[in-house]
Amino acid sequence: MASDHEQPGLSSLGKVGRSSGEIGSEHEPLVNGIHTSESYSASAAILPFLFPALGGLLYGYDIGATSCATISIESATLSGISWYDLSSVEVGLITSGSLYGALIGSVLAFNIADFLGRRRELIMASIMYLVGALVTAFAPNLVVMVIGRFVYGIGIGLAMHAAPMYIAETAPSQIRGILISLKEFFIVLGMVAGYGIGSLLVETVSGWRYMYGASTPLAVIMGIGMCWLPASPRWLLLRAIQGKGNMQELRETAVCCLCRLRGQSIGDSASQHVDEILTELSYVGEEKEVTLGEIFHGKCLKAMIIGAGLVLFQQITGQPSVLYYAASILQSAGFSAASDATRVSILLGLLKLIMTGVAVVVVDRLGRRPLLLGGVSGMVISLFLLGSYYLFLDDLAAIAVVALLLYVGCYQLSFGPIGWLMISEVFPLRLRGRGLSVAVLVNFGANALVTFAFSPLKVL
Repeated sequence: MASDHEQPGLSSLGKVGRSSGEIGSEHEPLVNGIHTSESYSASAAILPFLFPALGGLLYGYDIGATSCATISIESATLSGISWYDLSSVEVGLITSGSLYGALIGSVLAFNIADFLGRRRELIMASIMYLVGALVTAFAPNLVVMVIGRFVYGIGIGLAMHAAPMYIAETAPSQIRGILISLKEFFIVLGMVAGYGIGSLLVETVSGWRYMYGASTPLAVIMGIGMCWLPASPRWLLLRAIQGKGNMQELRETAVCCLCRLRGQSIGDSASQHVDEILTELSYVGEEKEVTLGEIFHGKCLKAMIIGAGLVLFQQITGQPSVLYYAASILQSAGFSAASDATRVSILLGLLKLIMTGVAVVVVDRLGRRPLLLGGVSGMVISLFLLGSYYLFLDDLAAIAVVALLLYVGCYQLSFGPIGWLMISEVFPLRLRGRGLSVAVLVNFGANALVTFAFSPLKVL
């Protein structure tokens, strides 16, 4: 991506410090928005955040709903289908299908995002969410269901790429960090909603169909909302300085879009803010398109190793397994009733929600490295306890519950928010977008493999 400033976490957790100079000695100005104080209407700033954030909420909802749907679909009495007797590999395909789709969505975003723009990319994401949810909910057999999960996943990949960019590019500078943090909060909120709705429907015949179908209204709202919202002014100006349109026309359009985003309070200063954005983009060389090869040379190569390594370890520590299979793990831990297992899994979502807020508050006070090391240490202990339960302590169900809660809490204090924050800080500004795109590919790829592998490994 060419617009480096927009990635999640750059300013989302407060002071960034040497964010643009972590790798290398040169210090670049943060291209994180307009430097002067902006006038804006609070009411006008809500919808440009809310509709893109629904993309994150739908991603989180899929995680929570799938955790409950895997119990429902394997029930001989409640699944409502004749093909309920699924193998561990088939369960893994259902669970990880959306993640493989997200991987493809990330690849698509890498190549078409600058051409489409953030707004149209989010509209495409909402369409994929809607089609994927409907196909999954009405699937007559396993193959169609996996296809539906894959299509839904493409929406996840597009939304996770475009939502933070649109929010960061359109939000007033004074509240940009808060809004980006809230977008991450929406993902966790979606998980809680998925666990909650799943727990209500898990004992309903064909409940898994309703769980997946319940996301369709939000997908429709997201699509309509993004059609109504204006394009990102910064994206329009980026197109202008790269010679992909008439400079004057694109500048005038950007001014109109900025007025819509800020409301009447911006007055006559919209034109001045647009000129400042143009100056920023030109200063850091945004008029030159970034090539993929540049990411793997010089100081950016070191940043790529750090960034890809962080998201890789995010996934291979088992985070996808714990979230997607939370209800199944709890069911095997002694909560034999499906409703009991899914209700206890709501606690995981609520804990994750609380710890996300804690991380946002304390990360600048305590620092990234101490939180990361402390959280990872707690995750190691929790996974050791969870493994011990399955191998030696299967008569102590409380061990599994404590291990799950400890794992989720430690993950959300460390790898969860800080991994992406550090990625957004270590890349040079001009290459940050492309670098984070590669990191997203690594994230979803590892996520899909770990999630798929968990079900077969659990039966060994």
